[in-house]
Amino acid sequence: MSNTKITIVGYLNKYSVRTRLTSVMSLFFVCGFLLSVSELSLADNYSERFKPIRPAHYIAVLADPDANSGNNAETWGYWPLDPGPRGVRLSNYQELMAAGGVALAKWKFDSSAWWLEENGLIMEPPEFPLPPGEYLVTGNRKVLSALIVHPADENGNQRWELEHAASIYDVTHLGCRSAVYTQSSTDQMCTPENAPADVFRVTVGQPMPEVAGCDKQDYAVLIVVGLPIDG
Repeated sequence: MSNTKITIVGYLNKYSVRTRLTSVMSLFFVCGFLLSVSELSLADNYSERFKPIRPAHYIAVLADPDANSGNNAETWGYWPLDPGPRGVRLSNYQELMAAGGVALAKWKFDSSAWWLEENGLIMEPPEFPLPPGEYLVTGNRKVLSALIVHPADENGNQRWELEHAASIYDVTHLGCRSAVYTQSSTDQMCTPENAPADVFRVTVGQPMPEVAGCDKQDYAVLIVVGLPIDG
C-alpha cells in the first residue's frame, strides 16, 4: 500500500468526458460546496474498485483526527440519505412536536438523543452501527481514500483503516458539523428549544454549540462518494 496521499479523482474515466464531468459536478455538490473540476485527476485504481453514488452518503465518525486506523467503528453512524435537506429548523420545533415528532421527510424525532447540524437544522439520526465494508470517502478538499471497516469481532469491536496514509482529518468535511444531544444530570430539560439560535451557521472547523440541559457529543462527518462495484 502506498504511503502517498491520493488527491480527489475523476474516477469516472470509463465514461465519456462530457458524462464524466457532469457526473462529477453532481456527485460532489454536497454540504453547500462544489469541487472544482480542475482539482480532479485520475489516481490509484479507484475507478476500477468503486462506483460513484449520487447523491453522496455520509458517515458520522468518532476518532482521533490524526488517526489512520483504529478501533470502535461500531460507534460510527451512517446516513444513506443527506440529512440536511430532510432536517427541521429549530424555529419549527413546535410544529414538529405538533406532528407527533414526525418530520415531513417521515423520520421520527427522538427526544432522548437528538441531532443538530451546522445550520441549526434538527436532523434524523444516522443508522447505527456503520455496516462493515469499503467506502470511498473525502472531506471535499483534496484527499480521497478508501475507508475499510471490518466486521465486528467477538467483543463487538470493529477495526477500521484508511488507505494511502490518509488521516480522519484529511477526509473530514470541515463545513459539515454534527452533534448529538442527550439529557445531562441537571434538572433542566434537554430540548432543541434551548439551542442558541444566534450561533448558526457554525463556523467551519468549530464545535457545535453547547445546549442548556444537554450533554453533547460532536461527530466528524465524512462524505461517501463511492461504493464497491462488486457490492
